[in-house]
Amino acid sequence: MQKLSTAYTMYFNLSRERSGALFQGKFKAKDVNSDEYLKYLFSYIHLNPSELTNSRNKEKFLSSYSYSSYSDYYEGNRDIECVLMPSEFPNYFLDRNKFQQYIQEWIRYKYTVEVGA
Repeated sequence: MQKLSTAYTMYFNLSRERSGALFQGKFKAKDVNSDEYLKYLFSYIHLNPSELTNSRNKEKFLSSYSYSSYSDYYEGNRDIECVLMPSEFPNYFLDRNKFQQYIQEWIRYKYTVEVGA
């Protein structure tokens, strides 16, 4: 990860004729040592872009947001899908119905906690 970060920083600085750090602090890594933590991370990553909208229909926004892999796991209809490695995840992430159900549960939970609905 450090090599990637350094290479991108060098490219960015050269292309914009600037110098200095782009990212603050060191890269931190944490082992994913349980299924529950993996499910949480998977949902967190896919729901993070939903913070960009005030719309109540978060799923519709997520499926149209081109910078997320949400639609690749749920709909599986983009060419960029070939970059992903879903086979590295447990099977319950590959079942589109279960994936959608899990995301919906997190959206309901997040909405209830944040809004108090």
